[in-house]
Amino acid sequence: MITLVSSRFKGAIHITAHARKRMLERSIDDKLLFDLIETGELKFKDDKHAWIAKFYEDRDDNLICAAVVVDQAVIVKTVMFHFSFED
Repeated sequence: MITLVSSRFKGAIHITAHARKRMLERSIDDKLLFDLIETGELKFKDDKHAWIAKFYEDRDDNLICAAVVVDQAVIVKTVMFHFSFED
């Protein structure tokens, strides 16, 4: 398994088993997830919980989103598609 480290958040990226399962179901590999975390639009729910979302031209299931906890590391709880930010 590749260890991903975020420059954006200055720490390791940990992916839960649930998120790995959703990644497989949604054809999201580590490379896409890493790009999403590093360059996606970030919206915090509170001081630690956030969504990171991004549109990808070559996919027809956009927005791709990672629900994360940002602390000393980035913990990816799940990944979603056809996402929209709540107002």
